[in-house]
Amino acid sequence: MKAKLKLALQNASTASGLPTRTQIKQWATAALQSDITNAEITFRIVDNDEGQTLNRDYRGKDYATNVLTFTFDEDMPDIPGLPLLGDIVLCAPVVEREAAEQGISLDAHYCHLVVHGVLHLQGFDHLDDDEAEAMEALEKQIVTSLGYDDPYRMDMEL
Repeated sequence: MKAKLKLALQNASTASGLPTRTQIKQWATAALQSDITNAEITFRIVDNDEGQTLNRDYRGKDYATNVLTFTFDEDMPDIPGLPLLGDIVLCAPVVEREAAEQGISLDAHYCHLVVHGVLHLQGFDHLDDDEAEAMEALEKQIVTSLGYDDPYRMDMEL
């Protein structure tokens, strides 16, 4: 049974070509693993200034990045029935620039980054080679099942 996803979308960007709520919900739902029954995720699409501020304040990196994931229950004990909770921030100008540099559609790149962020929210990571390989394989499977090309057909840094 697929997870029940409650999704909020906040658009704080002036960019065009942004994904719709329906697209984001489809991509995010596809990335939820079978052990997740309920999820509440807020997606916020921002411009460079807010993206840079968040990346600097929360990760210590003073530049805008494509996607940031914030989990709400990271330090909480496992509570049965508690939904997966978190925020995912997408920086529209960075996503647009990367899509152009990689020669892929904006939708394909947004799909990949939504999937990537939702996997992070579930505890997947890419800090070491084994974790990165497992996460990338899962991303490939999900993104291609949604009708897009393999996002790792070339080296990308997330």
